[in-house]
Amino acid sequence: MRKFILFYIALMLSLTPLASHAVSKKSHKHTAASSKGQSNQYQQVKFDSSSIRGGSNRVHHRLRSQKAVMAYDGSGTLRLASSKALVINQLTGETIFAKNTNQSTPIASVTKLMTAMVMLDAHLPMDELLLIGDQDVDYLKGTHSKLSVGTALTRGELLQLALMSSENRAASALGHNYPGGINAFLNAMNRKALALGMSSTHFYDATGLDSNNVSTAEDLAKMVNAAYHYPEIRQVTTTASQEFTLRGRNSTNFVNTNALVRGGDWVIGLSKTGFINEAGRCLVMQAEISGQPMIIVLLDSVGKMTRIGDANRIRKWIEYNETASLGENVSG
Repeated sequence: MRKFILFYIALMLSLTPLASHAVSKKSHKHTAASSKGQSNQYQQVKFDSSSIRGGSNRVHHRLRSQKAVMAYDGSGTLRLASSKALVINQLTGETIFAKNTNQSTPIASVTKLMTAMVMLDAHLPMDELLLIGDQDVDYLKGTHSKLSVGTALTRGELLQLALMSSENRAASALGHNYPGGINAFLNAMNRKALALGMSSTHFYDATGLDSNNVSTAEDLAKMVNAAYHYPEIRQVTTTASQEFTLRGRNSTNFVNTNALVRGGDWVIGLSKTGFINEAGRCLVMQAEISGQPMIIVLLDSVGKMTRIGDANRIRKWIEYNETASLGENVSG
């Protein structure tokens, strides 16, 4: 009996430190979990993006973009990302800024301004229904279109879609439904280019998908000035968006490809964008800056927003400086 009591006491003494260690470990585990929970809560309060649409990555990107635009106030040298650029006072003809203006380059969908002028010069009925055919499908670049084969739209609607939303099938249909067909249409495009003094410009298709459609910044300034005299072109190229009822679908919304038309405080009289890999990002506009009508040509820019950034930098540069003195240093 005495041996049993001594064994029991020894056993209890050996178990006490283990129990104490277990309690301490449990307490430490609870404290660590509590601390971890507080740390997460603090991070969520500091970095939580659930209340900001698009998340923190988009916010950071937007802030970087805003800083990039705001960084230039117009006081320093104007530096543009576009490889070729030209700014002309439309009223006086004075060159305000020039950069590689005589270099020939593919012009992508800027082509569609000439497509529109040639079609309008023919005085064809704008309410005539035209069909999108297989010949209008882009088998060269494989670009997507909301206009399926068999879609019927008026010539006026196709004009708006070609210029506002840069719909390639719409531009192609305008060319194929020209008197004499697409070959006659392309001949008329090149004749008009020569008539406008665009000696370095050549057109091989009505959409701009063909990289053989080439021009220079100087030639395109002439084309923009000529296109500005067509009220129909001014109207549709400065429309932010428009809904159309397409074959077998409900109303479909189409938007302008120029972000400066869709939003912002620009006074734009004409606009056209363009992009294929060979041409880079292109933008031509007629816009009022500091009370003066300006023709802006931006070609071969890398990155979706660089042409928009260039346009904003040009505007700030002109607004900061006296317009009359800008022509003294026009090279980029």
